[in-house]
Amino acid sequence: MAEKVLMKGNEALAESAIRAGCRHFFGYPITPQNELAAYMSKRMPKVGGTYLQAESEVAAINMVYGCSSAGKRVMTSSSSPGISLKGEGISYMIGADLPALIVNVQRGGPGLGSIQPSQADYWMATRATGHGDGHVIVLAPSTVQEVADLVALAFDLGDKYRTPVMVLADGLLGQMMEPVRLPEAINLEDLPAKPWAIDGHKNQRPRNTISSLQLAAQDLEDAIQSRWVRYREIKATEQRFESFMMDDAEFAIVAYGAASRIARSAVGKARALGIKVGLIRPITLWPYPVDAVEKALDKVKAFLVTEFSMGQMVDDVRLVVNGRKPVNFFAHTGGVVPTPDEIVEALRRIAAGETVNIVPVHSRLTGDL
Repeated sequence: MAEKVLMKGNEALAESAIRAGCRHFFGYPITPQNELAAYMSKRMPKVGGTYLQAESEVAAINMVYGCSSAGKRVMTSSSSPGISLKGEGISYMIGADLPALIVNVQRGGPGLGSIQPSQADYWMATRATGHGDGHVIVLAPSTVQEVADLVALAFDLGDKYRTPVMVLADGLLGQMMEPVRLPEAINLEDLPAKPWAIDGHKNQRPRNTISSLQLAAQDLEDAIQSRWVRYREIKATEQRFESFMMDDAEFAIVAYGAASRIARSAVGKARALGIKVGLIRPITLWPYPVDAVEKALDKVKAFLVTEFSMGQMVDDVRLVVNGRKPVNFFAHTGGVVPTPDEIVEALRRIAAGETVNIVPVHSRLTGDL
């Protein structure tokens, strides 16, 4: 078993991608993901790979499109506004059924916002990564170890379903250092064959074509419906989540990524006060782990969603619950991180029968002390 090493989340992600067979990286600098690109710039030449800093985010994602078309494992990384710029290219990749790893180390927004940790790109990742009828698989790690572990899964899922896969992290996970056991490097010859790729037919097979252009309406509908057959399979088989202390829980916190680390601490503190609470942690944000929330409905009295945003994932929880139990919400945004004590106070109020649906207003805005 490999020894643990101390690494930043951004660097662990980069090294794990190389060990998963990625030999091509195209990106453009933006904080707080720069360590990932910097790591790739040093390592890729040493493993016979390609590192290229493009002239823009738009150029970078189109380079990813081309490299994936040739059947290679390829990735790009950016942060919030950079992912927005990549949106058109991501949609083209969805329409051309091309796999790739897209990493978003989120920062506060909208606009330039801040470089503080945020989860305000949830809607963009799960609802509108690019224009048109389409999805990308979205994975949300909560530790540096899980950052490393999910990279290989992301490449495998992308190859299996011929779709882009996004790892949705944030500035906290990207910048923090934790002990991590890196995966073993795979043999590139063991990567799955891609008979659809444009890699030279040598007069031994028909010519392949990669395109998202469908000028006939019926052809486009047929292509989209075929893709949604795959989406239904993904929803049925690829939901991933963690349940923590849910066996006897009367209340459930739902949190993902870095927010779930704070929520886990709140669970322990709340139980010390006699509030039986557990944690449901989505690992796949698309497909959303509806089965985990559905299973909890029979036992809990209410849910509390906490995240680093004004309330985006709470929509998915409410869609599953569909009014059958109260779904409460507590969070901070803009880079302000909730504390375990704040979450415990929200739980105390919910246990007392109150409804909580708030983002705390700073005293500077209210005049309150």
